[in-house]
Amino acid sequence: MSEIILTLVSAALINNFVLHWPLGVDPLLGAERRQVHALGIATTSLMLIAGLLAHALHRWLLVPLQLTSLQLLVFLPLSVLLISPVLKLLSAALPQLCFERLWPLVLGNAAVLGLMLLNARDDLGMLRATALSLGAGLGFWLVLSLFSDLRQRTRDNDVPLPFRGLPIDLIGAGLIAVAFLGFSGLIKT
Repeated sequence: MSEIILTLVSAALINNFVLHWPLGVDPLLGAERRQVHALGIATTSLMLIAGLLAHALHRWLLVPLQLTSLQLLVFLPLSVLLISPVLKLLSAALPQLCFERLWPLVLGNAAVLGLMLLNARDDLGMLRATALSLGAGLGFWLVLSLFSDLRQRTRDNDVPLPFRGLPIDLIGAGLIAVAFLGFSGLIKT
């Protein structure tokens, strides 16, 4: 049980898919402030569902048929095909959030595909795959929320002209990544 909790915490804070692995940066930079929580919920849900399905497909289809070299060919269409049903389910379940225009941001999120490939590469069991998927999604949502708040603060302050826009966003993302490095001493093996 402790391995599952460690995997969850590690995926969310220490080996964050946006800060440690540079995956999922496009939605981070492209999300608007009013879309942050909807995008976080959608990405977390998609990562959980896609991670579990990819683990099951890898273990029970690709490995027995010795087709593991086709992982990318199987996982990419799977992640794309799951986006629309997940967004429709979430918009029905949470009508107060706007999920309509999130399709391009979720589609451009390489963290989902990276998670599926990491689950297949490590092959540590269904519970650990679930913990990794949930932790990766929650970590993405946390970084997305922190980055959105940081963007709002930089918009309200007087930033020098050459640093406005993308340069200050990248500097802020770097500072958040440095802050998350502090979590690396959290878990000792």
